Amino acid sequence: MATSPIWPHGKKFAFSIFDDADGDVLTNTKPVYEFLHALGFRTTKSVWMLDGHTDTKLGGMSCENAAYLEWARQLQAQGFEIGFHNARCESSLREQTQRAIEEFKRHFGHYPRSMSNHYENRENIYWGAARLNGLAKWIYQLANARRAGQLVSEGHLADSAYFWGDLCREKVTYVRSFVFREINSLKVCPYFPYHDPLLPYVNEWYPSAEAGNLKSYVEMLSEANQDQLVAEGGACILYTHFAKRFFTNGRLDPEFCRLMERLAKLGGWCVPVSELLDYLRQQRGGSTHVITPGERRTLQRRWLTSKLLRGSS
Repeated sequence: MATSPIWPHGKKFAFSIFDDADGDVLTNTKPVYEFLHALGFRTTKSVWMLDGHTDTKLGGMSCENAAYLEWARQLQAQGFEIGFHNARCESSLREQTQRAIEEFKRHFGHYPRSMSNHYENRENIYWGAARLNGLAKWIYQLANARRAGQLVSEGHLADSAYFWGDLCREKVTYVRSFVFREINSLKVCPYFPYHDPLLPYVNEWYPSAEAGNLKSYVEMLSEANQDQLVAEGGACILYTHFAKRFFTNGRLDPEFCRLMERLAKLGGWCVPVSELLDYLRQQRGGSTHVITPGERRTLQRRWLTSKLLRGSS
């Protein structure tokens, strides 16, 4: 597939965001979405369906909070996509994940179409070293030996109490894969969304651009990077956490606002993650791209190099 598809409505490029739920409370996240809505952006907000029960620095509100659930449903009614960020902010056994997925359908009318793994959760599916193979896997394990206990991934292991791979394959369409320091996600992976036969419980994977906090977000969305995205007619899916200081002391970060206001004027097709991925599939005649061994090696090598040099997720 060409790296520069013809975007709908004569738009020059495609843009979306997958916002992980870490740190969410209404006071720090809701103002960001009010701003995005006013500018005309429609992106993807992930949620946790269940409350956590341990003290974790990576926690936040879940849809068991009535006010948070109501806000998420309002976002959906406004055209934002609600995504899945595992069942909750801590490890969840199979029955808890299954419950969360059914609760998602009950509240939002369908099963999750897009999701991302949550750091340190044991039920993560093909995460950490499990997303790699061969030499890339060995190098990654060596480089992360001290963090092995944090980079757990048992969601795809049928003999684990945290297994839910069959549910993922049955209920979830798209899962986030590698994150790169590159604004144009199509440039690093021109065939996404793709299926990897070595990772059979995930239907299709999508890459993202690194913007995990405010600092990396404004760096990724610099004027030069915006102009590059337009010039290449590319597609960007930003990975971020809007709860991480985008709104502090009663106001949105001015540089974030300036960059988003500029981006809104550049003629992009700004849609939720799954809508963008559906469109890319349609451009291939509706078929799923099956990654080749060569494509896999190139993608893993490029991500691992970025990870070791710059710390991409």
